[in-house]
Amino acid sequence: MKVITICGSMKYQKEMMKIAEEYTKKGNCVLTPIYPTENIGEYSQDDIKIMKNMHLERIRMSDAILVLNVDGYIGESTKNEIEFAKYLKKDIIYAYKK
Repeated sequence: MKVITICGSMKYQKEMMKIAEEYTKKGNCVLTPIYPTENIGEYSQDDIKIMKNMHLERIRMSDAILVLNVDGYIGESTKNEIEFAKYLKKDIIYAYKK
C-alpha cells in the first residue's frame, strides 16, 4: 500500500474522484485536494493560502503523487506541486485522460 496524493486542475474534479476510486480499489490510501463548496471568489486570501499549504502537507505525508493530466493540461499550481514532490524525492505517477 502506498499513500498517494492526487494533483491536478480543480476543473477536473470528476476525473480526480474517478482516479482516486481506481487507486483506492488497488489498495492505496489516496489523498485528494479539498474541492471548493463555495464559489472560489468567496474565499479569503487566507483561506486559499491555508488550503494550498494543506495540500502541500498531503504531498509531504505521501509516498507518491499522482498527476492527473487531462487532454495534455498541467497548470502552474500542479507544476509547482510536481517540483515540490521532486524536491522531497517522492514517486511521481502520471495519469493521462482524454
